[in-house]
Amino acid sequence: MRTVSFVVTVQQDGKPVGLLLQRTLHMAGGLIAHQKQIPGGILKNGVPVRTVDHAAAGDTLSICLPDAVDEGFRFSGRIPAPVVWEDDDLLVLNKPAGIAVHGAQEKGDVTVAQMLAAVCGPGFVFHPINRLDRGTSGLMVVAKNRYISDRLRLQLHTDAFLREYLAIVTGSPEPCDGVVRLPIARDPASHIRRCIAPSGLPSVTHYRTVLQRDKLSLISLRLETGRTHQIRVHMAAIGCPLAGDWLYGTPHPGIARCALHASSLRLIHPMTGQTLQLCIPLPDDMRAIF
Repeated sequence: MRTVSFVVTVQQDGKPVGLLLQRTLHMAGGLIAHQKQIPGGILKNGVPVRTVDHAAAGDTLSICLPDAVDEGFRFSGRIPAPVVWEDDDLLVLNKPAGIAVHGAQEKGDVTVAQMLAAVCGPGFVFHPINRLDRGTSGLMVVAKNRYISDRLRLQLHTDAFLREYLAIVTGSPEPCDGVVRLPIARDPASHIRRCIAPSGLPSVTHYRTVLQRDKLSLISLRLETGRTHQIRVHMAAIGCPLAGDWLYGTPHPGIARCALHASSLRLIHPMTGQTLQLCIPLPDDMRAIF
């Protein structure tokens, strides 16, 4: 069982326990409500305490995050979960292309949740932070409990959680480096397609051309927002759809998916405060078409 603790300061003297958990540990209200229903879920100096009780300077407040419960994930296939970094609170994996994060579309499909269950055990509780489309490969963060999940989600789309993608697009973006600021909405004519529309949500994509060759360009992308299909929609909108993108461009004979890869990641660890920075190279299928 994971326990998170802190000592009440002089400035916090006399404050309610629930308020201190929110302000000091940045716990969401829903998680606090969940924890107070668990025997021993919230402790003051090792003794169960109510969230409305007051704490004094020098008291130690602790939350005991519950052990994982069996969610029924089972997988005995041959595909390993490629975990590239892990500690007691979170893990980062290099998600293969062609595998959904969860919710397999066809019987027999393997999901990321099942892959991790095969490595971490069937009781592993799945808290994906930055979800990747089925066809996208690359770095993906998974929290090991709800508290870490809440903390990391607050970091998303801030300087504390930065992600960079590499994509191969058809043509050459003009200018070579730039920012796409176009609102994205659901396409009323499709269940899955998105489109550029004035009524859409604000969406911002920064891009930089890395290399150009044979009517293709390798570009680096950073997102300010996280809309569904944002990179694919924005690149198509400026006339450079992703290679292999059958939905917003045209298929490519050299790759059976969108040529998109989550290549690097930098985040502030919510427990240690340290910076975690990871980078992985292009997968073989994207290298092959270049």
